[in-house]
This record gives sequence, structure tokens and C-alpha cells, in this order.
Amino acid sequence: MEKRIKKSIKRIVLIGAESTGKTELAESLSKHFFTVFVPEYAREYIEKLNADYTYNDVEHIAKKQIELENENYQKANKILFYDTYLIITKVWFKMVYNKIPNWINKKIEDNNIDLFLLCSNDIPWISDPVRENGGEMRDKLFEIYKKELNQYNCKFKIVTGTGEDRFNNALKLVNEFLDLK
Repeated sequence: MEKRIKKSIKRIVLIGAESTGKTELAESLSKHFFTVFVPEYAREYIEKLNADYTYNDVEHIAKKQIELENENYQKANKILFYDTYLIITKVWFKMVYNKIPNWINKKIEDNNIDLFLLCSNDIPWISDPVRENGGEMRDKLFEIYKKELNQYNCKFKIVTGTGEDRFNNALKLVNEFLDLK
């Protein structure tokens, strides 16, 4: 069987607490670079539940997120942006259930992410039916994500600003990473 080799795709993850603009940035950056992004599956899944989510639901979400990553990798054009990542799911497991599936740490350790853009909490939190962590929890989560990124020796930059400035700041960080100045 002939093995098809795909050119190297740079992987850039948007990570951060709820309501920090990850989805908007992933969409905007992917449009700017004429590529695709890996959407967040958790929101779609939880919005369709008729009951509270369970540990098994969160594990299903994590596995589906990996499937979406693989599907979108095939469609990517030089860069693949992510609207979420397993570090967020790991923290979710830890905070809600105080336990993590064994396979998650290994998958994160083996990550092939080139750059994480950690979104700061300098934009307002907007409540919606699936968001759980407003207020001081956002600051706590920001620090937890930063600690996790450092623990896994991930390359990351912090995205700040509001509105168009936030996009321009993220774009500048991506361009610097890609050496496109």
C-alpha cells in the first residue's frame, strides 16, 4: 500500500478560560491564513444533553476532539488552528471529578503542537447556558493553564487586547512564530 505524505502542518492552539475569545480567534486566524480550524466539540455536545454531563460524557468529548483534529488536519493548508485542546479537558476532569483518564496525560505529553496562544482574561465574561466559570475562577484557570503549559514544556505566548486589537495581537504572535513579520 502506498503511503501518502502530507507536507508539514503547523499546529497552533487557542487555550484559555471560558469567554476569552478562543472561538473567534480560531475562526478569524484560520480565515486570514486560508486554512481550517478544529472546532470545540464540548459546547455542541453539552448543548444537546437533556441532563447534567457525566465523567463518561467528558471522556467522550475528549475522544471526539481528537477525531476532529485528525479530520481537520487532512483539510489544513500549512497551519491548523485549534479552538480547544486536551489540557483544557484535563483541567475540567481534575476540577469537576478530581480524576483524569489515564490516557490523557500520555496524549498531552506526546503532543505535536507547535504553539499555544494562551488567551488572557482581559475581555468580559459573557454568561450562557453551558459556561460554568466566570468571576475569579477565570483568573484561577488562566494560571492553571499557564502552569500546565509550563509543566509539559509547551511553547506558548499570551494573547491580550480587546476587539480588533486582540486579533491583531494574536496575528502578530503567529506571524512572529512563522517568521512572517
